[in-house]
Amino acid sequence: MSETQVTHVKWSSRSAFLLASIGAAVGLGNLWRFPYIAGENGGGAFVLIYIGFVLMLGIPLIMSELALGRAGKKSAIGTMAEMVRRGHHPFWKIVGWLSILVPLMGLTYYSIVAGWSLDYIIKAITGSFTDIDGSASGAMFGELTGSWPRLTLWHTIHMIAVIVIISLGVKNGLESAVKIMMPGLFIILAFLSAYAMFTGEASKALSFLFNPDFSKITAHTVLVALGQALFSLAIGVGALITYGAYLPEKISLPKSAGLIALADTIVAVLAGLMIFPIVFQYNLTPGEGPGLIFATLPIAFGQMPGGVIFGTLFFILLAFAAFSSALAMLEPVIAWFEDMGMSRRTTSWGAGIGAWAVGVVILLSFNVLSDFTPIADKNLFGLMDFTVANIMLPVNALMLALFVGWSMSPDTLCEQVGFHRDSREFALLKTSVKYIAPVCISIVVYMMIIGNPVEHLNNLLTLITG
Repeated sequence: MSETQVTHVKWSSRSAFLLASIGAAVGLGNLWRFPYIAGENGGGAFVLIYIGFVLMLGIPLIMSELALGRAGKKSAIGTMAEMVRRGHHPFWKIVGWLSILVPLMGLTYYSIVAGWSLDYIIKAITGSFTDIDGSASGAMFGELTGSWPRLTLWHTIHMIAVIVIISLGVKNGLESAVKIMMPGLFIILAFLSAYAMFTGEASKALSFLFNPDFSKITAHTVLVALGQALFSLAIGVGALITYGAYLPEKISLPKSAGLIALADTIVAVLAGLMIFPIVFQYNLTPGEGPGLIFATLPIAFGQMPGGVIFGTLFFILLAFAAFSSALAMLEPVIAWFEDMGMSRRTTSWGAGIGAWAVGVVILLSFNVLSDFTPIADKNLFGLMDFTVANIMLPVNALMLALFVGWSMSPDTLCEQVGFHRDSREFALLKTSVKYIAPVCISIVVYMMIIGNPVEHLNNLLTLITG
């Protein structure tokens, strides 16, 4: 099927673009993964390293993806095809295909987790967390994941909502949704953070998050902070290339990239200020892991004053974050179909139902197919998550950095970011994308796919420091 000359709708305003891009970056990784990753890796020292990587790598890579999308003015596949037409090697089309496959495959199982937050909103409203203990909370979560009809119900509701919004278009659907959800997300997050700090162990939380203990810094801490910084910003997911294609020329990419990274980091830190005062107040474990959200925190919600309100708003917050990211996962493939001249409404339902159907099979890995572990003791959910998050996404981020740093025309990059070729700003951008990012991402790829070099890096760190 050949592409037609389609002009994509532009964002109606800079604020609409920023809200959508921040929504793409802000997801369960900020509200769910960041707090427990920080808890497992020493708190303040981890946060400091994480922010350093956001500044050094995150902002340059966000600028690069947006610049690539605005230069091509098409979907990720269409943009890379345009780059090939301008003289780049056809190999680079792989970036376009991965930028479609990564979000679409991710949506199939991400929607399942988003469905958990919808179920827990009802639980919080109805007071199901009142006076529960650890075993009862674990059993409650196990009851949810063990019921394929309930998982299918919430997964279906979530996917239908995503499909409907995307089918309405960029302005009537995507923009309208993020203009409501993202301010709502920040208001709820700010309120819950303030409430938690006022009623919980604020001093312990602040010390944990902002008082770095450098003795706890290991190679593992550095690698985990690097991975979290790179992949919590939606780098390599395809959304930023797609959203960049909708960008008017007058919008500054450096300022936009900085605001996206800043907002994403603020959400992650506020999530820590929301969760850790409660964790310390009720003697929970800060490094609890993924179960911190769905198995551990409900215990605190059931004991704290105003726990019904706090718990309800907390899971609404999770649902908003998951939904805004899910929109960014479906949009890239719909933009590609639009490149082909196909109907947005038809392809939204077609692609969405396809993702939903795969998700229904994957959710069975928690119940009916729980004993089915086709590769390395991973069930279907774990296998899909590992393939997308640990292989495809970091590889695509690496390919993006290599293309922008080594192959993309410097003149094109300068034109899009607004830097002069001989400026210090462009030199810093080019150095980060051309050298630093490929090396750092390669280390993460090696760690995730081939092995765990942490022991070797610790030995090297010991050797250097004597």
